[in-house]
Amino acid sequence: MVLRTLLLAFCVIVTFSGPVSASTRLKNICRIKGQEENVLRGYGLVVGLNGTGEANDAITMQAIARSMEIMGNPLVMDGGLNELRKIKNAAVVMVTATVPATGARRGDRIDCFVSGLSGKSLAGGRLAFASLQGPNTLDKRVYALCQGQVTIDDPDQPMVGVVHGGCQMEADIFTPFVRDGHITFVLDKNHANFQTSDEIAKLIYEQMANYGATDSTPIEDMVRAIDAANIIVRIPETWTKDPVGFASDILDTRIAEPEPEARVTINPRAGTIVISGEVEIGDVIVSHKNVVVEAESVSQTFSPIDVDDSNRPKLDQLVTQLNSLKVPTSDVIEIIRGIERNGKLHGRLIIE
Repeated sequence: MVLRTLLLAFCVIVTFSGPVSASTRLKNICRIKGQEENVLRGYGLVVGLNGTGEANDAITMQAIARSMEIMGNPLVMDGGLNELRKIKNAAVVMVTATVPATGARRGDRIDCFVSGLSGKSLAGGRLAFASLQGPNTLDKRVYALCQGQVTIDDPDQPMVGVVHGGCQMEADIFTPFVRDGHITFVLDKNHANFQTSDEIAKLIYEQMANYGATDSTPIEDMVRAIDAANIIVRIPETWTKDPVGFASDILDTRIAEPEPEARVTINPRAGTIVISGEVEIGDVIVSHKNVVVEAESVSQTFSPIDVDDSNRPKLDQLVTQLNSLKVPTSDVIEIIRGIERNGKLHGRLIIE
């Protein structure tokens, strides 16, 4: 009877508590199209390994031979590649570097990551060289050159490392955000839905009207939500020479904090359960070991609690009661999974 009293009291608090108003800036839930990270890729050679490299394959031998050719010492003897098989202190690696969403200029240095294709360990090695190209495989330009000491972050993964500041940009990378006089605002995946997209479009139009930028132009000609995640905005004439200021002004607009979709995120390995407060439970009975879940309540000896549709039971209430019964987290996860499999979990279940 104690558990029943606790659950009823919780429902009363939920019923009579007033809504909590909250707002956030638009820049916290969306980004501008064109402002994306870019990944550069290439192959390189790590040297200085303490016998943990491997040149007994064609790729590594060709890489070493190519490096010797570049430095003016080409292999000219017959079967010269075979002489490289004895080398144990070099390894071929794949090298990647991520250019920030704001772009990069020639001379900038960023971190690059190396992953061994041969050998046993990159510990103690040094990236001798690597030239990186852009994500477009048809573009053969070299955007960056890499070299430097390899640092192994995880001893259990000795073939993966990082060269801090080892990637130097050799070309400018710009990330333009204006196309044909328009800016596209992209909602992040956790807030992308048709209701929020439509609400933001109307809010942006009102913001533009506040400083006379719309000239009574219909909203569909100035702002248009084209789907659940993208809102296209035409830059007003008064801002055509300052698109950065216009984007900054719009992103700083405050919006009532949108409610994301109801979801439950579970990580069975870590034993964590993260629940949105809007996840409801339908009429269901789940029997797991010595615990019985009956729709609106957790019961071992008493009947379920009756509530109307306006105050349907929430999953967080269920988990709270299960915790009060000292039910192990693994069992709680299985109960949630059982409810979801039965189609009675009114929210999205995400298993990490």
